[in-house]
Amino acid sequence: MNPKILIPVDDSPTSSKTIDAVIEQKDRFPKKITLLHVVNDQLAYRMIPDFQIEMVKENAGKAGKIKLEKIATTLQGAGFETELRLEYGAPRRVIPRIANDEDFQLLVIGRNTGSGEIRDVLFGSVANFVLHNVNCPVLLF
Repeated sequence: MNPKILIPVDDSPTSSKTIDAVIEQKDRFPKKITLLHVVNDQLAYRMIPDFQIEMVKENAGKAGKIKLEKIATTLQGAGFETELRLEYGAPRRVIPRIANDEDFQLLVIGRNTGSGEIRDVLFGSVANFVLHNVNCPVLLF
């Protein structure tokens, strides 16, 4: 049985380190994984006229797709098969919804260690929120 594995990614150094760690330990993972990039469309676009907000979201989606394809190429070079997912919404809400609704057996996510534990306690990190809101096991890098 090959478990369904979901790996949320973005353009952060933490995400890159997570992918590197998965590649380093590739013998411990199934060959097929799902990469997810969530375009945060919940941000308040300040100083952007309303008529340009859709254009900004569209460009963010294009950038997300490029990022997904770049990471997929890296993983495919290491022998993985990848399924790419691009979603819109608040990452802390979208990631658990997809993991839970689509019955993933493992979620692999990186934790940004540069923000500090106090900040995470007060404001919460995406990884911390996801950790506490998914039904499957979480591998936290």
